[in-house]
Amino acid sequence: MLISKMRLFFKSVFIGMGQIFLCRNIITGILFTIGILIGNLWCGLAAIVAAIVGTGTAYLLKYEMTEIKEGLYGFSAALTGVVLIFLFESTFLIWTLVVAGAILASLLQHYFIQRNIPVYTFPFIVTTWVIYFLVSKFGWAQLNLHETISFKSQAAFVLVGTNGFGQVIFQEYFISGILFFIAVFISSPVAACSGLIASFAGGVVAFMLGYSLNDITSGTFGFNAVLSAIAFAGNKWSDIVWILIAVVITLLIHFVLIFTQCLNEVGGVFTFPFVAGCWVTLSLKYGISKSKKINWLKKL
Repeated sequence: MLISKMRLFFKSVFIGMGQIFLCRNIITGILFTIGILIGNLWCGLAAIVAAIVGTGTAYLLKYEMTEIKEGLYGFSAALTGVVLIFLFESTFLIWTLVVAGAILASLLQHYFIQRNIPVYTFPFIVTTWVIYFLVSKFGWAQLNLHETISFKSQAAFVLVGTNGFGQVIFQEYFISGILFFIAVFISSPVAACSGLIASFAGGVVAFMLGYSLNDITSGTFGFNAVLSAIAFAGNKWSDIVWILIAVVITLLIHFVLIFTQCLNEVGGVFTFPFVAGCWVTLSLKYGISKSKKINWLKKL
């Protein structure tokens, strides 16, 4: 009985890892975990710990079991864990905040689920913004200094697509990005290919705006577009239109926020352009659907 419950729990944890890219697939989640561990061991451990804590919080508070099995309480928690270890030097306080952040992300996730709001990674964003602001404001920890990976050859531009996948979970190592793409492809080939094209689109826009080839190749400008494309990917021709709309809106928000630097005090944009872009796109989609329904009723 205990073994069965533990198996179910950890299955939910790894499905939650997969949900970072909106994939309900345990193999995808396991590959994501491996990819993070390859890119940064401590970030990988933080992701696992945070996903366990977030999912465990949902279990202890007796949230809807269907939602837990879907991994809905693990992905924002995991992202929170990864970004805190990525941004700050590893200390006891930061690891404590990883746990606290995972709990808060899980609670926020439940709040929005109860109100039927498509929240995506918003709980992670809010939680991380708050923690980053407090840590920076009161000097609780030093920022991590990361060496920027140099892409000297123009041929490295081909990595823009998969590097965009890597940057979703703050991984700069190109192998991690490739593994993330493969993981999404296993879950949904259409979603993976849509995300790949969206990542390249972000790189092209950045190139036109004069950003350096090295920054572009790192995937920094495409990761939000990757998520937006995956969110609207489907098997209908109309889905292509909504992917295009979502990606354009997401990239617009992303570049405006980067240019204005208005979120620097709270750590940066993270995946907010993806969330905001999806909210706007869903609003447009709902508005058009409602308008068509009204016109149909008028014809009766």
